[in-house]
Amino acid sequence: MKFMSGNELREKYLQFFVSKGHLRLQSASLIPENDPTLLMVGAGMAPFKPFFTGKMKPPCTRITTSQRCVRTGDIENVGRTARHQTYFEMLGNFSFGDYFKHDAINWAWEFLTKELELPEDKLWVTVYPKDEEAYKIWAEETNVDPSHIVKLEDNFWEIGPGPCGPDSEIYIDLGEERGCGSSDCAVGCDCDRYLEIWNLVFTQYDKSEAGEYVPLAKKNIDTGAGLERLASVMQNKKTNFETDLLFPIIEYASAVSGVTYGSDEDKDVSLKVIADHARSMTIMIMDGILPSNEGRGYVLRRILRRAIRHGRMLGIETKFLTGAVDAVLKIYNGVFAELVEKQDYIKKVISLEEDRFHTTLVQGMELLSGHIEQLQADKKTVLSGEIGFKLYDTFGFPWELTDEILHENDMTLDKDAFDKAMQQQRQRARAARHENTRVAIPDLRGLDTEKLLIDPTVKEAKIVCIWKDGQMVDSVNDGEEAGMVFDVTPFYAEGGGQVGDAGILEGQFGKVSVSNTKKLPNGTVYHIGYVEEGIIKVGDTIKIELDEIKKLASARNHTATHLLQAALKSVVGEHVNQAGSSVNAEHLRFDFSSFEPVSKEQLQEVEAIVNTEILKGTAVDICQMSQSEAKEKGAMALFGEKYGDVVRVVSVADFSMELCGGSHVENVGQIGLFKIMSESGVASGVRRIEAVTGRVSMEYANKQIQTLQVISDKLKTRPDEAAARVDAILSNIKDLEQELTAFNETRAKEATQKLLLSAENYGEVQVVIAKATASDMDELRNIADMVCDQLTCGTVVLAAVNDGKVSLVVKVSKAAVAKGVHAGKIIKDAAKLVGGGGGGRPDMAQAGGKIPEKLADAFIAAAAIIKEQIH
Repeated sequence: MKFMSGNELREKYLQFFVSKGHLRLQSASLIPENDPTLLMVGAGMAPFKPFFTGKMKPPCTRITTSQRCVRTGDIENVGRTARHQTYFEMLGNFSFGDYFKHDAINWAWEFLTKELELPEDKLWVTVYPKDEEAYKIWAEETNVDPSHIVKLEDNFWEIGPGPCGPDSEIYIDLGEERGCGSSDCAVGCDCDRYLEIWNLVFTQYDKSEAGEYVPLAKKNIDTGAGLERLASVMQNKKTNFETDLLFPIIEYASAVSGVTYGSDEDKDVSLKVIADHARSMTIMIMDGILPSNEGRGYVLRRILRRAIRHGRMLGIETKFLTGAVDAVLKIYNGVFAELVEKQDYIKKVISLEEDRFHTTLVQGMELLSGHIEQLQADKKTVLSGEIGFKLYDTFGFPWELTDEILHENDMTLDKDAFDKAMQQQRQRARAARHENTRVAIPDLRGLDTEKLLIDPTVKEAKIVCIWKDGQMVDSVNDGEEAGMVFDVTPFYAEGGGQVGDAGILEGQFGKVSVSNTKKLPNGTVYHIGYVEEGIIKVGDTIKIELDEIKKLASARNHTATHLLQAALKSVVGEHVNQAGSSVNAEHLRFDFSSFEPVSKEQLQEVEAIVNTEILKGTAVDICQMSQSEAKEKGAMALFGEKYGDVVRVVSVADFSMELCGGSHVENVGQIGLFKIMSESGVASGVRRIEAVTGRVSMEYANKQIQTLQVISDKLKTRPDEAAARVDAILSNIKDLEQELTAFNETRAKEATQKLLLSAENYGEVQVVIAKATASDMDELRNIADMVCDQLTCGTVVLAAVNDGKVSLVVKVSKAAVAKGVHAGKIIKDAAKLVGGGGGGRPDMAQAGGKIPEKLADAFIAAAAIIKEQIH
C-alpha cells in the first residue's frame, strides 16, 4: 500500500473501470433532475434511478462516476465521529443488465488488492446468508481468507416495493489500536477498527406490493465506495477529516481562529464542522443552490449558519467563510471546472449570508442564553416551542441550532409546539400572499419616471428601486415581500378589473416570484414580489420570465367579458351597463345594472351568442384614437377607468367596441369555450354573472360529461335518456314511499293494540314494558306515542333491536309524571344494562345500546325503577 492523494485515488478508480469497458460520466448536480422524491442527490446511484427502474435507456450498460453527494440526517454527528460528513463523494461502477456478481466481486477485489495494494489479510467481506452465489464467488475466485467472509442478515438492500437484492460489503481491519478493546469486537462493531470501504448491491429482485420477490430478467450492479474513507486508508489517517480532501480547510480555520488542531477535543469538533460545512456549502452553491427558508436552500442556510456558530465558538468574531472557499478551491483544483468559474459568485453568496446572520446571531445567542439560565434557575429542562419559534422567526435562528445548544446544556426543545407555531405562520404567510394586498408605497418623487419604459417584448431589466413596508430599501432577502420598479417592464399592470401579470425574476443572487403588477396614479408600473430565495438588490439586472399561461388565460377572460356585455345588451336590453368586473386566469366576474334576474333561457341565449362569436375566429382590433372620436364610433367605457385625451379602443368587428387598457387575445377563437357558471344579485339593481373560458371551461365541461356518464352507467341507460330514466325512478320512489307510509301506519296501529294488551297496573299507573318491531328510532317513538295516548295514566318502555343494536324509548303521560314517574331516570339505568347511555325529560327519553342479550335485564330494572318512583 502506498500513499495516494484523494484526487489521485478518484482518478485511479475511474480509469480502472474505464479499462473494464465502463463509460465515464461527470458527477451529476446535487440538484436532482426530474426527481421530486429527492431533496438533493445523496447516493451514487441516484442520478441513474430511471436506468435501474427501466424508465430510460442508459447511454451505456456500464457506467462509472464519482458522484458528489449531500446528506444531513446525522448532521449533529459531524465532527464528533471519524466518518460523518454532510458532503462526500461516492465512487461507483454500475451495470444495467450487463455484468453481475462474478465481475463485480472480482473487479472490486482486483482494484483494492492490485491497484491500491491493500493487504489481503486485512480485508473482510460480508454477504447475505441466503446469497450462496456471492459467498461461493468470494471463497473460490478471490484470495480473501474464508474465515474473513461473514454472513450478516443486514446485507439486503430494499426500500419498499421495487428493485432490490442482497449486498456484499468489504471492510478493512485498521488494527486493534483503532478498536474498542472488547473481546467481541468484529466486523459490524460501531468502533473504528473495521472500516467499511466498499458496498456491492446485487439488484436481482423486484419486490411486489404483496411482498413477493420476483427475479428480474435483467439484473443490475450498484457499487458505492466512499472516496474520503478510501483516502483515509491510503493516507493512514485516523479520520476522514485528516485527509487531503478536508484537512486544508481545518488548517485554514485553525490559522484564522488561532486554535491548534489536536489541542482540545471540543475545539477539534468545531474545526471539523467548519471544514465539512465549508466544503458542502461551496459545492452546493456551485450547483445552483441558494440560501432560503425552504427545501435545499434551507439545508444550505442551516449548514452555513452552523459553520458561523462554530467559528464563534473558536473565537472568530469576523467573517471568515469566504477564505475557506479558497481552501476548497485548492483541494479540488482541476476536478470541478465550475468551481473556478463561479468562485467569485460563491464567495459573494456566502459573504452576503454571513453579513445577514452575524447581525442576528449575537442577539439570538444572548436571548437563548437568557432562556437557558432561566430554565436552570427554575430547574426545568424543556424550552417552550413558542420561544424556539420566536428565535427562528424573529431572529433567523434555525431551530436545529437552538436544539443543538439546548442538548449541550442537557435540555430539549418542545418540538411539537414549535411545529404548530411554524404551521400557523406558514398559513398566515400563504393567506397574505393569496390576498395580494397592496404594498405600502413610499415617496417616489425622487424617481425619474420619465425614463421608465413599458415594452412587452423585453426579457431583461434593471431594478431601479425597492421598498418594504413603505420604506425605501437597498435590498430584500428570501421570505420578504416588497414593491419593485424596473427601468423597463413587460408586465401588464392591474386595471379595468383585470389582475396584473405575474412571473419570475432571476437575479445573480436571488429569485423573486411576482404575484401582481400595479400602476401608480402617475402611471409608474410597480411589481409586488416575494423573494423565494437569495437576495435582490437595487441595481441588479434581472432576467424576466412572464407567466405566459396565466397571462393568456386572463386575456381570454378579459376579451370574453367584452363579448358578454355586448350579448347581454342584445338579449336583456340596452339598459344593461357595466357596474364592475374582475378578470383573472381562472374566471371572469361581470357586474351589470338590471333590476330583474336574468332567466335561464336568457342566460342560455347569451352564452350561445358569445360562443357563436368565438367560433367566427374574428381578429381583435386594438387601436388608439382621441376620446371624442371613440365616443362618436360608439365605444363603451369600462367601469372605474379614467381616460386621457388619447384612448385605447378594443374592437371585435361590429360586435363589440370598448375603451380598454387591458390585455386581450389576438382573435376571439383563442377564447375557446365560454361557459356561464352563475347569475346572482349583489346589490339593489346590480346583477352578477360569473363565467369561465379556455382550459377551465373545458375542464368543467369534461367533468360534467364524466359525471353524466357515471350517472348513466348507474342507471343502465344512455346519457341522452338519463333525464327520462331519473323521472321514472323518482315517480316510482314516490309511489313506494306512499305505500311504505301506509304500511307503517297499519303496522304501528296493530303493534299498539298488541302492546296495550300487555299493560300492567302499578297502583294507579298503567305500565307497558315490551319489545316492539320498528325499523328505526323514529318509528319506535311513534309507536310509544300511540300506546301512551291510549293510557289515562301510563308509562311505556319500548325497545327494538336492529343490526345487533338496541333502541330504547320511555314515554310517560302527564298523569303518570304527576305520580312521580320520570322517563329520563328510568332510561339512564336501563340503558347501562344494554351497554349504552341516554337521557331525557320526565315525559320522554331515549337511548341506544349494543348488548341486546341484556334486554330482559333492562326491562326488569325499568319495572323496579317505576315502582320506586310512584308515590
